[in-house]
Amino acid sequence: MTRFVTHPYAILTIVALFWGGNAIAGKLAVGHVSPMLLTLLRWTFACLIMTPLAFQDVRREWPTIKRHLPFLFLLGAVGFTFFNAIFYLAMNYTSAINATIEQSAMPLVVFAANYVLFRTGVTVFQLLGFTLTLIGVLITAAHGELATLLALDLNRGDAMIIVAVLIYGGYTVALRFKPDINWRSTIYVLSLAALAASIPLAAAEWAMGYGQAPDLQGLSAALYTAIFPGLVAQILYIRGVTMIGPNRANLFINLVPIFGAMLAVGIVGEELHPYHLAALAFVLAGITLAELGAPRGTRPVERKPAPR
Repeated sequence: MTRFVTHPYAILTIVALFWGGNAIAGKLAVGHVSPMLLTLLRWTFACLIMTPLAFQDVRREWPTIKRHLPFLFLLGAVGFTFFNAIFYLAMNYTSAINATIEQSAMPLVVFAANYVLFRTGVTVFQLLGFTLTLIGVLITAAHGELATLLALDLNRGDAMIIVAVLIYGGYTVALRFKPDINWRSTIYVLSLAALAASIPLAAAEWAMGYGQAPDLQGLSAALYTAIFPGLVAQILYIRGVTMIGPNRANLFINLVPIFGAMLAVGIVGEELHPYHLAALAFVLAGITLAELGAPRGTRPVERKPAPR
Protein backbone atom coordinates (compact mmCIF):
# COMPACT_ATOMS: atom_id res chain seq x y z
CA MET A 1 0.00 0.00 0.00
CA THR A 2 2.74 2.46 0.92
CA ARG A 3 4.19 2.22 -2.62
CA PHE A 4 1.01 3.72 -4.03
CA VAL A 5 0.23 6.24 -1.32
CA THR A 6 2.96 8.88 -1.37
CA HIS A 7 1.31 12.11 -0.22
CA PRO A 8 1.37 12.60 3.55
CA TYR A 9 -2.21 13.90 3.64
CA ALA A 10 -3.47 10.72 1.96
CA ILE A 11 -1.30 8.52 4.15
CA LEU A 12 -2.47 10.08 7.39
CA THR A 13 -6.14 10.13 6.31
CA ILE A 14 -5.99 6.36 5.78
CA VAL A 15 -4.39 6.03 9.22
CA ALA A 16 -7.29 7.98 10.75
CA LEU A 17 -9.85 5.76 8.99
CA PHE A 18 -8.27 2.55 10.27
CA TRP A 19 -7.86 3.95 13.78
CA GLY A 20 -11.49 5.02 13.76
CA GLY A 21 -12.27 1.40 12.99
CA ASN A 22 -10.16 0.33 15.96
CA ALA A 23 -12.69 1.83 18.36
CA ILE A 24 -15.51 0.05 16.55
CA ALA A 25 -13.67 -3.27 16.72
CA GLY A 26 -13.00 -2.70 20.42
CA LYS A 27 -16.68 -2.02 21.03
CA LEU A 28 -17.78 -5.06 19.03
CA ALA A 29 -15.34 -7.19 21.03
CA VAL A 30 -17.03 -6.33 24.36
CA GLY A 31 -18.64 -9.50 25.69
CA HIS A 32 -16.85 -11.62 23.09
CA VAL A 33 -13.24 -11.46 24.31
CA SER A 34 -11.66 -9.80 27.35
CA PRO A 35 -9.60 -6.63 26.75
CA MET A 36 -6.14 -7.93 27.68
CA LEU A 37 -6.67 -11.14 25.74
CA LEU A 38 -7.82 -9.06 22.77
CA THR A 39 -4.56 -7.10 22.98
CA LEU A 40 -2.54 -10.34 23.14
CA LEU A 41 -4.40 -11.83 20.16
CA ARG A 42 -3.93 -8.62 18.16
CA TRP A 43 -0.16 -8.72 18.43
CA THR A 44 -0.01 -12.49 18.04
CA PHE A 45 -1.76 -12.21 14.68
CA ALA A 46 0.38 -9.21 13.74
CA CYS A 47 3.61 -11.08 14.44
CA LEU A 48 2.44 -14.15 12.50
CA ILE A 49 1.64 -11.94 9.50
CA MET A 50 4.89 -9.97 9.69
CA THR A 51 7.29 -12.89 10.26
CA PRO A 52 7.61 -14.01 6.61
CA LEU A 53 7.68 -10.38 5.44
CA ALA A 54 10.28 -9.00 7.83
CA PHE A 55 12.44 -11.88 9.01
CA GLN A 56 15.21 -11.36 6.46
CA ASP A 57 15.26 -7.61 7.10
CA VAL A 58 15.60 -8.15 10.83
CA ARG A 59 18.34 -10.70 10.29
CA ARG A 60 20.29 -8.30 8.05
CA GLU A 61 19.86 -5.33 10.39
CA TRP A 62 20.24 -7.24 13.65
CA PRO A 63 23.48 -5.49 14.74
CA THR A 64 21.70 -2.11 14.65
CA ILE A 65 18.53 -3.52 16.21
CA LYS A 66 20.51 -5.17 18.99
CA ARG A 67 22.17 -1.88 19.97
CA HIS A 68 18.76 -0.21 20.29
CA LEU A 69 16.77 -3.21 21.54
CA PRO A 70 15.83 -1.81 25.00
CA PHE A 71 14.51 1.38 23.44
CA LEU A 72 12.63 -0.50 20.71
CA PHE A 73 11.09 -2.79 23.32
CA LEU A 74 9.94 0.24 25.30
CA LEU A 75 8.40 1.78 22.17
CA GLY A 76 6.48 -1.40 21.39
CA ALA A 77 5.33 -1.96 24.96
CA VAL A 78 4.17 1.63 25.48
CA GLY A 79 2.85 2.60 22.04
CA PHE A 80 1.44 -0.75 20.97
CA THR A 81 0.52 -2.71 24.11
CA PHE A 82 -0.27 -0.28 26.93
CA PHE A 83 -2.20 2.12 24.71
CA ASN A 84 -4.39 -0.61 23.23
CA ALA A 85 -4.87 -2.49 26.49
CA ILE A 86 -6.23 0.63 28.20
CA PHE A 87 -8.21 1.60 25.10
CA TYR A 88 -9.97 -1.78 24.83
CA LEU A 89 -10.66 -1.81 28.57
CA ALA A 90 -12.21 1.65 28.29
CA MET A 91 -14.62 0.42 25.60
CA ASN A 92 -16.44 -1.50 28.35
CA TYR A 93 -17.41 1.81 29.96
CA THR A 94 -17.80 4.41 27.18
CA SER A 95 -19.07 4.67 23.62
CA ALA A 96 -17.03 4.31 20.46
CA ILE A 97 -18.03 7.85 19.46
CA ASN A 98 -16.71 9.28 22.73
CA ALA A 99 -13.49 7.30 22.44
CA THR A 100 -12.72 8.51 18.94
CA ILE A 101 -13.49 12.16 19.71
CA GLU A 102 -11.34 12.07 22.85
CA GLN A 103 -8.42 10.78 20.82
CA SER A 104 -8.31 14.23 19.25
CA ALA A 105 -6.46 15.43 22.35
CA MET A 106 -3.37 13.59 21.15
CA PRO A 107 -1.98 16.50 19.08
CA LEU A 108 -2.10 18.66 22.19
CA VAL A 109 0.00 16.12 24.07
CA VAL A 110 2.52 15.88 21.23
CA PHE A 111 2.74 19.64 20.86
CA ALA A 112 3.22 20.21 24.59
CA ALA A 113 5.89 17.52 24.85
CA ASN A 114 7.75 18.76 21.78
CA TYR A 115 7.67 22.33 23.04
CA VAL A 116 8.86 21.45 26.55
CA LEU A 117 11.54 18.98 25.46
CA PHE A 118 12.72 20.38 22.12
CA ARG A 119 11.33 23.93 21.97
CA THR A 120 9.54 23.10 18.72
CA GLY A 121 8.07 26.26 17.23
CA VAL A 122 4.33 26.85 16.87
CA THR A 123 2.26 29.57 15.21
CA VAL A 124 -0.69 31.53 16.59
CA PHE A 125 -3.03 29.71 14.20
CA GLN A 126 -1.78 26.35 15.42
CA LEU A 127 -2.38 27.40 19.02
CA LEU A 128 -5.92 28.43 18.13
CA GLY A 129 -6.42 25.13 16.31
CA PHE A 130 -5.19 23.14 19.30
CA THR A 131 -7.50 25.15 21.56
CA LEU A 132 -10.55 24.42 19.41
CA THR A 133 -9.63 20.74 19.42
CA LEU A 134 -9.34 20.75 23.21
CA ILE A 135 -12.78 22.34 23.52
CA GLY A 136 -14.22 19.54 21.37
CA VAL A 137 -12.58 16.88 23.52
CA LEU A 138 -13.81 18.50 26.75
CA ILE A 139 -17.37 18.73 25.42
CA THR A 140 -17.27 15.02 24.65
CA ALA A 141 -15.70 13.98 27.95
CA ALA A 142 -18.35 15.99 29.82
CA HIS A 143 -21.14 14.54 27.64
CA GLY A 144 -22.17 18.09 26.88
CA GLU A 145 -22.74 18.94 30.54
CA LEU A 146 -20.70 21.85 31.90
CA ALA A 147 -21.48 20.82 35.47
CA THR A 148 -19.87 17.43 34.85
CA LEU A 149 -16.70 19.08 33.61
CA LEU A 150 -16.52 21.57 36.49
CA ALA A 151 -17.01 18.76 39.00
CA LEU A 152 -14.39 16.62 37.21
CA ASP A 153 -16.92 13.78 37.32
CA LEU A 154 -15.80 11.92 34.22
CA ASN A 155 -17.05 8.55 33.10
CA ARG A 156 -14.49 5.82 33.93
CA GLY A 157 -14.09 4.90 30.29
CA ASP A 158 -13.57 8.50 29.19
CA ALA A 159 -10.87 8.95 31.84
CA MET A 160 -9.14 5.78 30.59
CA ILE A 161 -9.18 7.06 27.02
CA ILE A 162 -7.47 10.28 28.12
CA VAL A 163 -4.77 8.23 29.90
CA ALA A 164 -4.31 6.16 26.72
CA VAL A 165 -3.98 9.36 24.69
CA LEU A 166 -1.21 10.60 27.00
CA ILE A 167 0.60 7.29 26.54
CA TYR A 168 0.39 7.33 22.74
CA GLY A 169 1.40 10.97 22.60
CA GLY A 170 4.61 10.06 24.43
CA TYR A 171 5.20 7.22 21.97
CA THR A 172 4.78 9.61 19.04
CA VAL A 173 7.34 12.05 20.41
CA ALA A 174 9.78 9.21 21.09
CA LEU A 175 9.57 8.00 17.47
CA ARG A 176 12.08 10.70 16.47
CA PHE A 177 14.77 8.66 18.26
CA LYS A 178 14.10 5.32 16.59
CA PRO A 179 17.11 3.83 14.76
CA ASP A 180 17.39 4.15 11.00
CA ILE A 181 16.24 0.67 10.03
CA ASN A 182 13.89 -0.76 7.42
CA TRP A 183 10.20 -0.06 8.11
CA ARG A 184 9.46 -3.80 8.07
CA SER A 185 12.11 -4.35 10.73
CA THR A 186 10.70 -1.51 12.79
CA ILE A 187 7.13 -2.77 12.77
CA TYR A 188 8.14 -6.40 13.33
CA VAL A 189 10.40 -5.66 16.30
CA LEU A 190 7.82 -3.32 17.86
CA SER A 191 5.11 -5.96 17.32
CA LEU A 192 7.26 -8.63 18.99
CA ALA A 193 7.83 -6.27 21.91
CA ALA A 194 4.08 -5.62 22.09
CA LEU A 195 3.39 -9.35 22.08
CA ALA A 196 5.86 -9.94 24.91
CA ALA A 197 4.38 -7.08 26.94
CA SER A 198 0.84 -8.37 26.35
CA ILE A 199 1.48 -11.80 27.85
CA PRO A 200 1.73 -10.77 31.54
CA LEU A 201 -1.30 -8.48 31.17
CA ALA A 202 -3.43 -11.28 29.73
CA ALA A 203 -2.13 -13.74 32.34
CA ALA A 204 -2.99 -11.34 35.17
CA GLU A 205 -6.46 -10.75 33.71
CA TRP A 206 -7.07 -14.49 33.54
CA ALA A 207 -5.69 -15.14 37.03
CA MET A 208 -8.02 -12.50 38.51
CA GLY A 209 -11.02 -14.16 36.91
CA TYR A 210 -11.71 -11.48 34.30
CA GLY A 211 -10.48 -13.41 31.27
CA GLN A 212 -12.90 -14.37 28.51
CA ALA A 213 -11.92 -16.70 25.69
CA PRO A 214 -12.82 -15.32 22.26
CA ASP A 215 -15.74 -16.51 20.18
CA LEU A 216 -15.91 -15.98 16.40
CA GLN A 217 -16.80 -12.29 16.77
CA GLY A 218 -13.97 -11.77 19.24
CA LEU A 219 -11.47 -13.46 16.92
CA SER A 220 -12.71 -11.37 13.98
CA ALA A 221 -12.26 -8.18 15.99
CA ALA A 222 -8.73 -9.24 16.96
CA LEU A 223 -7.84 -10.05 13.35
CA TYR A 224 -9.12 -6.68 12.13
CA THR A 225 -7.16 -4.80 14.77
CA ALA A 226 -4.02 -6.76 13.90
CA ILE A 227 -4.14 -6.08 10.16
CA PHE A 228 -5.52 -2.57 9.81
CA PRO A 229 -4.98 -0.47 12.97
CA GLY A 230 -2.12 -2.72 14.08
CA LEU A 231 0.05 -3.12 10.98
CA VAL A 232 -1.09 -1.03 8.02
CA ALA A 233 -1.92 2.08 10.08
CA GLN A 234 1.26 1.86 12.16
CA ILE A 235 3.40 1.57 9.03
CA LEU A 236 1.69 4.55 7.43
CA TYR A 237 1.75 6.57 10.64
CA ILE A 238 5.51 6.19 11.02
CA ARG A 239 5.83 7.19 7.38
CA GLY A 240 3.64 10.25 7.89
CA VAL A 241 5.58 11.38 10.97
CA THR A 242 8.81 11.03 9.00
CA MET A 243 7.47 13.12 6.12
CA ILE A 244 5.93 16.12 7.93
CA GLY A 245 6.92 15.79 11.58
CA PRO A 246 4.97 14.70 14.69
CA ASN A 247 3.17 18.00 15.37
CA ARG A 248 1.54 18.20 11.93
CA ALA A 249 1.09 14.45 11.51
CA ASN A 250 -0.84 14.27 14.77
CA LEU A 251 -3.34 16.84 13.54
CA PHE A 252 -4.74 14.19 11.22
CA ILE A 253 -5.69 12.09 14.23
CA ASN A 254 -8.46 14.68 14.51
CA LEU A 255 -10.05 12.88 11.56
CA VAL A 256 -10.40 9.74 13.72
CA PRO A 257 -13.61 10.96 15.40
CA ILE A 258 -15.15 11.81 12.03
CA PHE A 259 -14.62 8.32 10.70
CA GLY A 260 -15.27 6.76 14.10
CA ALA A 261 -18.61 8.53 14.54
CA MET A 262 -19.81 7.47 11.08
CA LEU A 263 -18.75 3.87 11.68
CA ALA A 264 -20.23 3.81 15.20
CA VAL A 265 -23.61 4.99 13.95
CA GLY A 266 -23.60 2.77 10.87
CA ILE A 267 -22.13 -0.43 12.34
CA VAL A 268 -22.62 -0.40 16.12
CA GLY A 269 -25.87 1.58 16.04
CA GLU A 270 -24.78 4.18 18.58
CA GLU A 271 -26.75 7.41 18.90
CA LEU A 272 -25.18 10.64 17.74
CA HIS A 273 -26.09 13.37 20.25
CA PRO A 274 -26.06 17.14 19.60
CA TYR A 275 -22.98 17.56 21.80
CA HIS A 276 -21.15 15.07 19.56
CA LEU A 277 -21.90 17.24 16.55
CA ALA A 278 -20.70 20.34 18.39
CA ALA A 279 -17.50 18.56 19.40
CA LEU A 280 -16.88 17.36 15.84
CA ALA A 281 -17.33 20.92 14.58
CA PHE A 282 -14.66 22.17 16.97
CA VAL A 283 -12.35 19.31 15.98
CA LEU A 284 -12.71 19.99 12.25
CA ALA A 285 -12.18 23.71 12.76
CA GLY A 286 -9.13 22.94 14.87
CA ILE A 287 -7.39 20.72 12.32
CA THR A 288 -8.13 23.18 9.51
CA LEU A 289 -6.87 26.20 11.40
CA ALA A 290 -3.76 24.46 12.73
CA GLU A 291 -2.80 23.06 9.33
CA LEU A 292 -3.28 26.42 7.62
CA GLY A 293 -1.06 27.95 10.28
CA ALA A 294 1.79 25.46 9.86
CA PRO A 295 5.16 27.29 9.57
CA ARG A 296 6.22 28.06 6.02
CA GLY A 297 8.61 25.65 4.44
CA THR A 298 7.02 22.61 6.12
CA ARG A 299 4.36 21.90 3.51
CA PRO A 300 4.60 18.37 2.11
CA VAL A 301 5.80 17.73 -1.41
CA GLU A 302 3.76 15.64 -3.77
CA ARG A 303 6.12 12.68 -3.85
CA LYS A 304 8.49 11.12 -1.40
CA PRO A 305 10.51 7.93 -1.67
CA ALA A 306 8.67 4.94 -0.23
CA PRO A 307 9.95 3.37 3.00
CA ARG A 308 12.83 1.00 2.48
